[in-house]
Amino acid sequence: MKLSDSEKRDICNLIEKGQNIPEKYRFLLFDESKQIELKWNGKSDEVSNIVLPFQIIEQIDEPRTEDLEYDQGIFNLLEGRQETGWTNKLIWGENKYILSSLKNGPMRDEIEKEGGIKLIYIDPPFDVGANFSMNIDVGENSYEKQPNVLEEIAYRDTWGLGSDSFLSMIYERLLLMKDLMHETALIYVHCDYRLNASLRLVLEEIFGKDNFVNEIIWKRTNNPKGSQFKERFFGVATDTILLFAKSPKYEIDISKVKRALNPEEIKKKYNRKDEKGRYYPGPIVRSKSMGLRPTLVYEYQGYTPPPWGWRLKKEDLIKLDQKGDLGWTENGNPFRKLREEDDEGAPIYNLWDEIKRVSSPIYPTQKPNTLLERIILSSSKENDLICDFFAGSGVLAEVAERNNRKWICSDLGKFAIHTTKKRMINVQRSLKKESKNWRSFEVLNLGKYQREYFLENEYKQNELVKINNKKIKINDFENLLFTAYKANRISGFKTLHGKKGDDFVSIGPVNQPLSRNHVEEVINECVKNKVISVHILGFEYEMGLFPTIQEEAKSKGIRLLYKQIPIDIFDKRAVQKGEVIFYDVAYIDFKYHIENEMLSVELLDFAVFYNEENFNISEKLRPGRSKIVVEQGQIIEKKKSKDDLVQEKLITKHWHDWIDYWSVDFDYESKKEFIKSFDEKKSVIEKWTGNYVFENEWQSFRSSSLNNKLEFKTSKIKINKKNTKIAVKVVDIFGNDTMKVIEVKI
Repeated sequence: MKLSDSEKRDICNLIEKGQNIPEKYRFLLFDESKQIELKWNGKSDEVSNIVLPFQIIEQIDEPRTEDLEYDQGIFNLLEGRQETGWTNKLIWGENKYILSSLKNGPMRDEIEKEGGIKLIYIDPPFDVGANFSMNIDVGENSYEKQPNVLEEIAYRDTWGLGSDSFLSMIYERLLLMKDLMHETALIYVHCDYRLNASLRLVLEEIFGKDNFVNEIIWKRTNNPKGSQFKERFFGVATDTILLFAKSPKYEIDISKVKRALNPEEIKKKYNRKDEKGRYYPGPIVRSKSMGLRPTLVYEYQGYTPPPWGWRLKKEDLIKLDQKGDLGWTENGNPFRKLREEDDEGAPIYNLWDEIKRVSSPIYPTQKPNTLLERIILSSSKENDLICDFFAGSGVLAEVAERNNRKWICSDLGKFAIHTTKKRMINVQRSLKKESKNWRSFEVLNLGKYQREYFLENEYKQNELVKINNKKIKINDFENLLFTAYKANRISGFKTLHGKKGDDFVSIGPVNQPLSRNHVEEVINECVKNKVISVHILGFEYEMGLFPTIQEEAKSKGIRLLYKQIPIDIFDKRAVQKGEVIFYDVAYIDFKYHIENEMLSVELLDFAVFYNEENFNISEKLRPGRSKIVVEQGQIIEKKKSKDDLVQEKLITKHWHDWIDYWSVDFDYESKKEFIKSFDEKKSVIEKWTGNYVFENEWQSFRSSSLNNKLEFKTSKIKINKKNTKIAVKVVDIFGNDTMKVIEVKI
């Protein structure tokens, strides 16, 4: 330490007075101080070390179990279950807590047994003005779904303090990702002109300047923004992908990929087809001479090439003919067919200008499969574990599955998880049809454990601060809930906690499903105090709670409304904005059929009552324009004529218009849900939660590849038990799921 006596005295005086030490002393006091460092408001080196158990919500082994003839070795043919090997993971939740739990929790052991994470690709929300709405199909119409509040907070309030907020968010997550990566692993970070300079500095600080591998420029060949900015500056047609390694031991093999040719380019370049439908560019001949004359290549353009351009030795013609590469022109001239495969040797540079954007994306920021395929094939090997923690619609998961990679994907958006689940079931179906291998995958979240964690902490200046007094925690949570639900707290009752207008409000438990006992206590208290209407709020509801308990309440003159408490409730910013939506709990009706020990299920009804606050929508509409809205449990198209008259058209004509997806577990409660945790000796222990995993054995859902048609009756499944429980899960067009269980005696 090279400090003079006067400098030492100055530092001591500043510390005693509680004043800041000048920046110059940082380099004198600390030997390993970074000479070049990116600084921003709110930057912190603190990294989350929280460990929350993962709940298994659903498992999909086989896409549809009516056909079990194909055996890929890891499945039990009789049950259609994967018995061995890695199960891919689709995780819903805040990726900071997911990454921290992966890094510090028991699942770290599972990851290490698979050889560690070899590749990470992320496409974080780098566009402050991005529109994260998406179109969803309702009957024969399309409805623009807005992001839920949690997605809105995540994607927009990430930018609450401008780029400083985004950098703080991504910095902590990149630190967590680095710790999870194998020594030979690579990370690709997708961004654009807004943040590529800052992100590169962040990545250099975390991974080291020497571990920078490439700056890849992706030129979107069908870029829609090109003309948008032409009057202000040159149109933006590129994104940046920053490639870093964890260490110099990284592995990459660009020989595994080739330059992609899209169909339009193939048709333009290869303007003819052979008998097998393969494109080639008209006649090309190669003339060989006995001397040192170079090979000549001539493209036939509709006229006979000169004799020196097509004259080949007889043995050359025979070889071409044997390979199927010999063709003849109308004038009887031979040519060698040139096909797409001949471009395999073309070098790939860091300018990727032939990969098109997705023309009709199912998710706003969706990237093309060909882009992810190039990254995955060049930067990982078969059976490697690869990850995407901003998964969106699940492109990485699909490309990984089709190329025999194991994967973990996560996203904050519930609709993103639902979209990815449907995508991966389609992939399973496709691979099964082609008699190719696939892996099962499970849907996980942090569920009630994340709720408990939020309940034990409080947001202060965008940080979670521990609260030690349990009464304060519960009181603060209830106040937050009443504010969001626009209700007032009351006292003097056991199960009635507030009032909303003339109706009472009852709050269910945070860390377990709202039970029949709770509802019965509410009914008894209502009878005792002559209360006729109660809103019951719960995070989860006990299976089989409806509709018998509803009939019991109705017989006693009591009206019960069940509302779903969204996870958004724990974000005070969402509450303060008044944007937290409490959805009504949906109702499912189905019946089963038994014929010769063969069981099938028929979906009969699905009831929801949704409502959006579309204030002054009629006034906001411009003449000639229309908008789809949700009002009083129906989806309605409102259209304004040129003379300012608003016409309404009902979109949800049938109960099934609300359904996007439904699935069946024919033997529910056959697989217990276990969570893993550490004991005092840091050994992994398993504990049954008392719940069961929903095993997705049959499903039907809306998909463009399936013409958006739903089936309402399952195929027949052979049942070898006298008693079983059937669970039916329905996911509505907004991504909210509801499940009903009934017992069956065969």
